[in-house]
Amino acid sequence: MSASSVLARKWRPRSFAQLAGQEHVVRALSNALEQNRLHHAYLFTGTRGVGKTTIARIFAKSLNCESGVTATPCGVCSACTEIDSGRFVDLIELDAASNTQVDNMRELLESALYAPTVGRFKVYIIDEVHMLSKSAFNAMLKTLEEPPAHVKFILATTDPQKIPVTVLSRCLQFNLKQLPPQLILQHLQHVLGQEGIANEPAALMLIARAAQGSMRDALSLMDQAIAFAAGSVGEAVVRTMLGAVDQGYLHDLLQALAAGDGAGMLQLADAMQSRSIAFEVALQEMASLLHRIALAQTVPQAIADDEPERVRLLELAQLFSPETVQLYYQIAIHGRNEIDLAPDEYAGFTMTLLRMLAFKPAGAGALPERAALAVPVSRPAVAAPMPLAAPVVREIAPSSYVAPSAEPSGGELDWVALVARLNLQAMALELAKHCVLDSYAEGVITLSLAPQQKLLSSRMAQDRLQAALSDHFGREVRLQVNLGAGGDKVTPAVVEQQVRQSRQQQAEASIGGDDFVREARERLDAQLVENSIKPIQQQ
Repeated sequence: MSASSVLARKWRPRSFAQLAGQEHVVRALSNALEQNRLHHAYLFTGTRGVGKTTIARIFAKSLNCESGVTATPCGVCSACTEIDSGRFVDLIELDAASNTQVDNMRELLESALYAPTVGRFKVYIIDEVHMLSKSAFNAMLKTLEEPPAHVKFILATTDPQKIPVTVLSRCLQFNLKQLPPQLILQHLQHVLGQEGIANEPAALMLIARAAQGSMRDALSLMDQAIAFAAGSVGEAVVRTMLGAVDQGYLHDLLQALAAGDGAGMLQLADAMQSRSIAFEVALQEMASLLHRIALAQTVPQAIADDEPERVRLLELAQLFSPETVQLYYQIAIHGRNEIDLAPDEYAGFTMTLLRMLAFKPAGAGALPERAALAVPVSRPAVAAPMPLAAPVVREIAPSSYVAPSAEPSGGELDWVALVARLNLQAMALELAKHCVLDSYAEGVITLSLAPQQKLLSSRMAQDRLQAALSDHFGREVRLQVNLGAGGDKVTPAVVEQQVRQSRQQQAEASIGGDDFVREARERLDAQLVENSIKPIQQQ
């Protein structure tokens, strides 16, 4: 592929109207041009490939177009065409990464003293300006303090933190954002439509995500995909090119996870290993998939109608509670970060899957109807009113869950109250919280654990729970844990979750009925900050 046909060059925007994204920067620059309120120095910051240099060149055309200073340069006059081709004598571009010394800067600044040769302004574009030496910055500073009227400086950098404050304070700064994958996808579809190249939407979305917010990287990857595929850009080809994980594996893993099928998950991991799939990448893409599932659950409109995986995402969103998705996302992130510490990648990946099987948010999913009856709630007290200048955020005194005695009486034992008294940590606590009491007789405590929580019932967890029970009762206690539904009894985890929910509901109801809050709403049209009401933590 010749340099002239490289997509990133061929489809480089030549006007503000052709730019994809960065509307906040375009709007500010357009207003300045139309109102002739021009500054002498501009600083564009942002990651690679988001349009810093492209916007700088369009701005240079706007300043020097023969039709006058305008936000819509004609694109056909000699100034516009020469800037587009890189031959405009009054547009000087400097790569600071390779011209860091003070002598280079002094030479450039000396030329700034002379009037433009053919244009209206001399425009200096200095890319990666943070690479300049301290002495070069000092030399530039003098010109920035007293710039000639015919000179405009446009500085660009990926690391503004390294630019001296004295230089920053003399520039108008614009931060260019990373482009969202959906915007990149739309632009890629437009480009390939114009180029007449067949493609699959799923393949373009893979490239859009791999570009990580950079349009230039997206177009470069598209060039690579076109060459790799020898024509049509298909999903399978792009996955192979990028080393991306087949989403089918991730979908099947989540299906097995929802079913509590540990054996099925390990079989899928073995299949992924046989295909030499990088497990670190797999965890990264699983976290990305969980993020999109969370979006589908809470903000469905964030998943575009033309999203290739929309139907599958909505199906997966029905399998898990929002709390569970958040937990699995954290586990996937930590698993990816820790995979280098694992004995090998396979062990790190499968251990992450087993961790997902072992843990579940307390009370996730539907709660038994009678759970609410087990939680007596006292009337909360309202904290003193806050001034109207701040958001209305209140702390509410919590109600207390007053449990009956945990000691056995007539063969009965209050398991919920007992667990709260035991000195347990980590897995032993999780095991105790997710069990219900079957029986207590002759020094033997028999518990039931839901089958989907069976990984909590490790030998170490059982031994530690048994030791804690023996310490509590002051005599030897034997523990027996059976897998089963446990009838209609409520686990301590469910009660704990119900207590939290009840406290939150009481807090919100108390705030809603507070005279101060009601008056603020009626007279000042005040609104409560969503999720700002929190119960006071019990001491």
